[in-house]
Amino acid sequence: MRAVFGVVSLLVVLAIVGILASRQLKAVRVSTDSVTGTSADAASATVRQQSQQIQDKIKDDIAKALEQGSARNDQADK
Repeated sequence: MRAVFGVVSLLVVLAIVGILASRQLKAVRVSTDSVTGTSADAASATVRQQSQQIQDKIKDDIAKALEQGSARNDQADK
């Protein structure tokens, strides 16, 4: 009887871990699609192209943030 409960509890734990893992993978996929642009582009692009797109997007975001910070400092100095 203990063996049956042990197997059933193991199956329940594996099911929960599987559900959590699939949700996490979907969340990572959605966040990657939002960084690269559209999901159609991401599906047709290679991993190298996706990586380059992500790097370019981050560089653009950093440059924009630095420009905004510079503009705020200029306004504060006036």
